[in-house]
Amino acid sequence: MTTGFAYLAFHAVAILPVIGVLALLARHRLGTRRDVLTGTLVLSGLALVYTTPWDNYLIARGVWWYGDGAVAVRFGAVPLGEYLFFVLQPLLVGLWAARFPVETARPLSVSLPARALGLAGAGVVAAAGLAVLGQEGGLYLGSLLVWSAPILAIQWAFGWPFLVAEWRAVLTGTLVPTLYLWVVDRAAIEVGLWTISKRYTTGVAIPLLGLPIEEALFFLLTSLFVVQGLVLYVWLVARLQAVDRRDRHPLATLFGGR
Repeated sequence: MTTGFAYLAFHAVAILPVIGVLALLARHRLGTRRDVLTGTLVLSGLALVYTTPWDNYLIARGVWWYGDGAVAVRFGAVPLGEYLFFVLQPLLVGLWAARFPVETARPLSVSLPARALGLAGAGVVAAAGLAVLGQEGGLYLGSLLVWSAPILAIQWAFGWPFLVAEWRAVLTGTLVPTLYLWVVDRAAIEVGLWTISKRYTTGVAIPLLGLPIEEALFFLLTSLFVVQGLVLYVWLVARLQAVDRRDRHPLATLFGGR
């Protein structure tokens, strides 16, 4: 393998073909093709912006590093292959989640107590992260939970009752790509593409697979972000379009609109 291109080869072998197959077999039951693709692209951009500082920090601290011949180009501490992954993972997860329908006819209204409960749930995640950060070997896990909390706060405060109502789409849309990413991540660690520090991790691993719990939770949370974000985006767009159609209908004006 050409020196410096192992990470890019990983994408070529493990990520891009899956995206290609999902694109060919795409079933946009979650929403229209346009809404799903637009939402996925928005989430990919947000993932790139939001993940970059955190990823740079952990790499600079030595939480993980890359094997010889794995990295061709770096921007800051982060290799090009990792930036590509920030964009490719949402695309992979979004194309998979698009096949699961959701009922978007539910109104957007969520009570203030319900929104507060969503924020409280994210607060628990943040508090757990801060507690873990104070423990030996807790840098990766603790920072991951703290980093995740703002995204969960936004999504859960906006519409956790809707996400719960559509739990089948959220659960299946999240778990299948997560399991696949666990397997390919474990393979990448096994061949030395990247190495996870024992100093900054808990040493707990997923049974049978042997994947560090921090890595497993990272892929679970990031896949969940994408699925929840896409489901909420499609719901929001559908309701706004329904309101727009109603306002444009002549009978809406005749009978007083709303």
